[in-house]
Amino acid sequence: MFILRDLLPPLQTHFSKTALGKERSALFVYTLLSVIVPFTSSMTSNLWRCLESLFGIEMKQKRFYTFMSSTLLPWQRLWQSVWRSIPSPETDGRLLIALV
Repeated sequence: MFILRDLLPPLQTHFSKTALGKERSALFVYTLLSVIVPFTSSMTSNLWRCLESLFGIEMKQKRFYTFMSSTLLPWQRLWQSVWRSIPSPETDGRLLIALV
């Protein structure tokens, strides 16, 4: 999981430096980890349970769903950052995409 140590801090820089931005940044990272950890399926309700069970984050369910549906998450910058972190996305001059 060394790749996560290298990938997550740059993703967190795209959030604002306010207290709410820092909270969203941390929650975003923990939500990503919840998706990756083979604890449960990545349905939203299960992610919320995973945050409580594995990471000890106590949060009302409504607050979590509000976070997940927020239009304020910097998705465009996050995707650009993830894309730039891939050393070479091409194989023999072709873009290789795998859907799981």
